[in-house]
Amino acid sequence: QLGLLESGGGSVQAGGSLTLSCVASIGANCLAWFRQAPGKEREGVAGLVKAGAKAYADSVKGRFTISYDNAKSTVYLHMNSLKPEDTGMYYCAAGSPQQWNSRAGLRATTYDYWGQGTQVTVSS
Repeated sequence: QLGLLESGGGSVQAGGSLTLSCVASIGANCLAWFRQAPGKEREGVAGLVKAGAKAYADSVKGRFTISYDNAKSTVYLHMNSLKPEDTGMYYCAAGSPQQWNSRAGLRATTYDYWGQGTQVTVSS
């Protein structure tokens, strides 16, 4: 069955860490993490091309790291120094666009497949 299955969300205090996982049983070249807070638009957090290029939103640079394990077909989002403003539903996305760069990698329209989401709550 093709799809994206996220896990790893939870509740953590500010300054803590979480790692999100997404098993991507889709043969896409690009994967990304997006988040959506209540009342706000979905925003790109981090994206990568399996060949190596990565992109991060300014708000998470230096704190979050995206990685891909080819053997497990799993993309990870390692989140450190979490802040209350990181709270939201986190979605995994996959796609194979003809072009990818740091801006396109964080744009929702770049991706064709989406997971159901996993909730991250950071308390102060």
